[in-house]
Amino acid sequence: EELRMSKPNNFDAQSTLCVLCGRTDDCPEKYGEKRTYVEYNLTVHYYCLLMSSGIWQRGEEDEGVDGFLITDIKKEVNRAAKLKCNICKKKGASIGCVAPKCKRSYHFPCGIQRECIFQFMEDFRSYCWEHRPVQKFMDKEPRGASQCTICLDLVEQVPEYTVLKSPCCKNAWFHRECLQYQALSAGIFFFRCTVCNNKDKFQKEMLRMGIHIPERDASWELEENAYQDLLHCYQHCDVKRCLCKKGRDYNEPDSKWEIKRCQYCGSRGTHLACSAMKSWEQNWECVECRSIFAKSGKYSKRKKRALATSEKTNGTACLLEEPPPKSPRQSSGSPRNFLLQSPKIMCQNLSPCSHLELPASNRVTMSLSPVMSNRNWSLTQKSLREQRREVCNILKELKVQVKTKTTRLNINAENIWSNALKGFRQRNFSPTNTIEVNFSNCKNRSNTSAASKHHFFQLLMLHLQNSSLFEGSSGKNLSLDIQAVEENLYFEAGKMIAVSLVHGGPSPGFFSKTLFDCLVYGPENVKPALEDVADVDVAQTIQMIKDANSLSSLQSTLQDCCEFLAAAGCLRPVTALCDKNMLVNDILIYHVIKRITLPLESFRQGLKTLGVLEKMQMHPDAFSSILCHKPERLSAETICDLFTIHCSSDVNKIKGAGFWMGYLQDVESGESVVTLEDILLFVTGSCYIPSIGFDPEPTIKFLHIRYPIGKRLLNCLELPVTKTYQQFKNKMELTIRNTLRVERE
Repeated sequence: EELRMSKPNNFDAQSTLCVLCGRTDDCPEKYGEKRTYVEYNLTVHYYCLLMSSGIWQRGEEDEGVDGFLITDIKKEVNRAAKLKCNICKKKGASIGCVAPKCKRSYHFPCGIQRECIFQFMEDFRSYCWEHRPVQKFMDKEPRGASQCTICLDLVEQVPEYTVLKSPCCKNAWFHRECLQYQALSAGIFFFRCTVCNNKDKFQKEMLRMGIHIPERDASWELEENAYQDLLHCYQHCDVKRCLCKKGRDYNEPDSKWEIKRCQYCGSRGTHLACSAMKSWEQNWECVECRSIFAKSGKYSKRKKRALATSEKTNGTACLLEEPPPKSPRQSSGSPRNFLLQSPKIMCQNLSPCSHLELPASNRVTMSLSPVMSNRNWSLTQKSLREQRREVCNILKELKVQVKTKTTRLNINAENIWSNALKGFRQRNFSPTNTIEVNFSNCKNRSNTSAASKHHFFQLLMLHLQNSSLFEGSSGKNLSLDIQAVEENLYFEAGKMIAVSLVHGGPSPGFFSKTLFDCLVYGPENVKPALEDVADVDVAQTIQMIKDANSLSSLQSTLQDCCEFLAAAGCLRPVTALCDKNMLVNDILIYHVIKRITLPLESFRQGLKTLGVLEKMQMHPDAFSSILCHKPERLSAETICDLFTIHCSSDVNKIKGAGFWMGYLQDVESGESVVTLEDILLFVTGSCYIPSIGFDPEPTIKFLHIRYPIGKRLLNCLELPVTKTYQQFKNKMELTIRNTLRVERE
């Protein structure tokens, strides 16, 4: 009858009756949002509509009233008009108790007053005051009063409608009203036990007991620009003498004028050129942080060492320290034309295409140093991709050796090296076993075993790169650490790299051309360059010999460094200026190659694990693409090509794929709160693309679901079908951001 009424001249939402309960109350916390649709002469409480027994959500979310079609609402009003409420005795009781043989009907507000239970989940069931679910209490449980952990007022520990007990904490009691307000504020992503922080078990019990948990973000997350200050990225050069002509605030990514922030505080910065840094991957500390660490005794400045004394280092202590963290970087925002190409779209019965040509991810790029070749050794991106595709196939051949028998590694991320070393040396460890990783210091991590393994290998490769086993700023060579040689650590490092490659970890990406050639062709066939010398004093000495422009200046230079030459076995009489070239070459060969003969041989033996070194020697160009070149940053095109889209017959394939590709473009251009690495992590549990690729290959399915789901065991991304792109983007942002945030917390 209400739907047929004529439109009033002064339509007032506050004074209009709800067509289902007949009340004018406007209390969103109790009855849901009161919505008025002038064009239909319709006002309804959202909860009244949601809990009505004879209506279903048959439309899309933007149709009718949140998917409830207007025609269906009219039918439900007519059906309820014949039913009398067992509480207020008035007509219009649209909600019925679902208990067998119970014929009670009531309005939603009446049910609240009579302490009925309404379950806001699955079939949206309702139970009357007689058949409502109750919480089980042990007879031995003490009775009395305790504090509600939300409002901090006293709450009686009795099984009443107004009191709820936590299912996961023995002594946690709440007022029902407090819990409901908390749920409405926190939303489905942040509503959890206030004592132990449990989410799944706590939410399941509260939903059973009639607490409504809205499927939206927390109220504090919905406030516009609430965290705007946190998004500010410090961009200012603070070194004493800034060399940039365009000023201290000028920042040009991927150039020498890119600003690098302090790795500890992040509140000071420097242009790469102003601090003589060759690449973004190098660490930098501001003066304030350096002084703090110096005073605390935890920071030791690396001393310059002469060749004769460089063999006295203690490498084990350095290896057991976790390298300092690096600030994450956003994916590059360069425009792409891949949207003009047709995506990989498949019907359900077709097999996915290969993604072997894909480069590795940006987040590994942050941590694994590139090789900055000084001898025209760089390759075009196209040839690099072809070679990486070849490596992927080779590594898959080697993975055939891996058996289903598992070896579990218990890892503490803060002691990654010592834990990894212990795991690789345990009696039952075999490179041919399937590796499972358990992070002992991350008990609440909701990752799969595969995700933990990806994270473990990423941390391990980062640690090796920064350990004392290697030296150099970008392209690294082996260092000489006598204690590490005695403890066989070079062998273990080579073994770990080989295992990482075959078991789906990242490639190191930091080998120098000289180190790679020594491994592949043998040290006797390699000619090192001055850039391979990491020791500053040694490099300066060699440069002085090289720059001598007369025989007298050359002899004078040699006289000044006779101890150095004697230690290198290069002390000999020089009778002509041209002799300096052979002398420089001999010094380089000694310092870069002969001096590290023992570490190199041990490292080579480790790389023979699973046949990796043999394949390197058979396919040198292919393996150099992953061992000596940093992975490409993730791009929208890379992610688009990585996934194969599967569509059922009732889904608009082209429209869904268009939304997906458009979203990737927005993420790449910085118009999103998530990154491309976040998307990859959400789906696969890995923030990088392994050199061996993903197994199984990543897929996308468009389904009639509310929010996207990342199934990491299957590397499958299930996406909701939406009518507009903005709906699609909002759902992606909300789910990915909050899922990853909860995992990190």
